[in-house]
Order: sequence, then structure tokens, then C-alpha cells
Amino acid sequence: MRNLLVLVLWGFATALQASVPSQSIDEFVDAEMPKSGTPGLAYAVVENGAIVAGARGEILIGSGQQVTPDTPFQIGSITKSFTAMAVMQLVEGGKIDLDGEISQYLDAFVSSPGSAITIRQLLSHTSGYSTLPGSVFDYSNANYQVLGALIETVSGDSYARYIEANVFKPIGLAHSFFGDGASHDNVAIGHVPWFTTKRPVKESKRQRYNEPAGGIYASANDLALYLALMMNGTDDVLSAKSKSEMMRPASDASPYYGLGWSIDPANGSAYHTGTIPGVDSFASMVPAQHKAVLVFANGGGGMGFGENVDLFNGIAAIALGQDYASDQGHWGRKGMYLSLALAPLFFVIGMITVVFNASGLRAKSGAFGAFSLWFPLLMTIALAYTAIQLIPKLFGVTLQTLYVYQPDLALILVATGITGVLWAVVRLWVYYGGSRRR
Repeated sequence: MRNLLVLVLWGFATALQASVPSQSIDEFVDAEMPKSGTPGLAYAVVENGAIVAGARGEILIGSGQQVTPDTPFQIGSITKSFTAMAVMQLVEGGKIDLDGEISQYLDAFVSSPGSAITIRQLLSHTSGYSTLPGSVFDYSNANYQVLGALIETVSGDSYARYIEANVFKPIGLAHSFFGDGASHDNVAIGHVPWFTTKRPVKESKRQRYNEPAGGIYASANDLALYLALMMNGTDDVLSAKSKSEMMRPASDASPYYGLGWSIDPANGSAYHTGTIPGVDSFASMVPAQHKAVLVFANGGGGMGFGENVDLFNGIAAIALGQDYASDQGHWGRKGMYLSLALAPLFFVIGMITVVFNASGLRAKSGAFGAFSLWFPLLMTIALAYTAIQLIPKLFGVTLQTLYVYQPDLALILVATGITGVLWAVVRLWVYYGGSRRR
């Protein structure tokens, strides 16, 4: 999912490079939000412990129910920072050794290939899942699923109850919880891209195994309190020393990821993005300046159309006083999207043309004629493979997963692949079928 998030959000926390928008956040949101097409949005800014929050739009398109700074959004992978905080609490309590091996705590890892993986490596995505242990960073939810099991084993409580009792309650997060699979009237409903618009998705079923990687619902006000605590420099639910360690590179193998937080050495920020089907989220802190910002949108970013990049980056730039460059690459992505979307139509028109102009096709002969008949089949098979296999891999996912996050694009890719091959097959059928009848 890492590459999908990168492409969907297209540069959060890295595209702040040109000039800061001159207007206020509210003015910027009013101008930019319609371009993204997200039904609703909430944000919060933290500066020296003070919080300013705002919201726009609806929790469900057409519902008339307004998003507020207390509306819960599913925050996706920002949850990982909560899991990391819980682990660090247990480290401070002497129950976990940060550089101890996971096999010391979980019997399932005893005598397994992953027995030597350390807690620090799990926290920093250098555990060896998808890579060589400890030597290469590779973001993986599996690391935090294991850490959730670690928290449960060491604490003797379920992961969700531990977080609720030791993080939510002492910080005062009144609008934060774990999904229970039921429908909640006040929760922001996700909306996925749907042919330049957005359509709502059903609330996802509770997946307990993945809660430590992405299961938390939180409001803008709640997450702002959490970010303020991370930067307050005092000992509370966690020591100031441990908080600081979480926001520094975890090791030489992880120069851009700490313990539950991504790191940007260029601007001194610690940040994390989150994405679930239909919801994008982003939180960033600059601890040295005691500033932070978060943005939630209940409309997942599309490809070229309905992207959230400029909206999120502009809010972050204004809040943090950083430079900002409007993403110009969306024009190229729009062109690619439209090209793929129109391709099936052209192939269908091509099939109709072949059928009604069969005589011209049947006039082909010789080696060149055979080449012009069979080469398109080879090319369209290659196109189908590219559309259905290779393009989803650019997002780091399968076609099935891409359909969950960007159903319009997935359908376009399938339609392009199928109609292309059908066009080539129809040409052959018309030629050889007509040849037999002559």
C-alpha cells in the first residue's frame, strides 16, 4: 500500500517548495476544496500548545450533516504512532527492551526465521518484512500488526483497550475510538473517486489484526491534542525523552523514519500520512518550533481529477510557515486518465468499423498483410498486461486492491485491456471468416 499512498496523496510533506499562499487557511480551503471534490474536510493547527481547528462540508455527500472539528475520521496509518507510543510506554515500564528480540516476547517467533528481529526494527520498518532484516527500510503494516500482538502479550489486555486506557483517556481524546463494525451517525463516511466525482463507501468491517496499523478513528480536535502532547517537552503519558526519540531517525537503516513517525530532515518535521478507502489524512509536527498541523478529507484522492495534494499541502504550508509549490503534474495525470478512459471507446468504434468495412480488411494479402493482421493482437495483449498487471504494480498493489481505493481507474484499466484484445480478435475473425466464405 505504500506506493498507492504516495501516488494518491502525491507528495504530502515533500512538495512544500515555492511560495506560501498569502491567504488564511479558511480562504485557501474555500478556494481549493471544490477542486479536490472531497465532500468534507477538517483541520487543526497547533502552535505552542494552542489549538485552532476548522471544518467544511458534509460527513456524507448530500446528507446535509456538517463536518465539525469533533467529527471522527478514520486516520489510517497515523494509528501507527499511537502503537509506537504504547510500545514506548511499556519500554519505560521495564516490560519491553527496545533492542530486544521479538522472540523474547512472542512464542510464535521462537525458532522462526524472524526470531532475531528487534522491537526497534519493527517500529522503524526495518524488520526484514519484504527486505533484508535491519538493513533496508520497507514500510509494511505487518510490522505494526506484530507490535499489536506484542502489546497484548506484555500488557495482558487487548490492543484497543490498552490504547483507550493508557493513551485516549489520559490525554482526553473524547472523540477517538476503534471501529466496532457498526454504523455511526456522526462519523465521516469515506468517498472514493468515481469518474471525476466521488461516491460513498460502506464503513469497513472491523479487522482486529490490523488495528495497530490503521484502526483508529479520531477527530481533528483530538488529534491536535495528541500532537500538542508530543511536542510539549514534558513527562506525562510518556517521557519527553521517549517522545523525542520517536521523532528522530531510528537507525542508519531508517534515516527517514523514527518510531511510528516519518522524518523530514530538510525542515525538521515528523509526519505521517494515512489512507483508507475514501479517506485521506495527514499530520505533521515541527517540534523545534512547537507547531503542528493535521488535515482530514473524507474524499480519497483520484488520478488527475479530484486529487487532494494541493489542498493538503497548501494548508500545511500556511500552518507551518513553509514554502509551497502547487503540483503541476496533475495535468499530465489528467491526460493519462482521459487517454485510458477513452481507449475502450476507440476500440469499440474500431470493432464496429471493421465489421462494416470488412472488404477493406479482407483485401490484405502477403507477408505484410499477415503482419498487419497479427501484430495488433500481440500489441493489445501487451497493452492488456500493462493495464491489468503493470500499472497497478506502480501503485504497489494488485488490481483488486486498486479497485477498493480507486474503482474508476481499476475499471478503466480492465476495460482498456479487454476491449483492446477484442478489437484485435474481431479483426482476425472478420478476415479469416470472410476468407473461408469466398
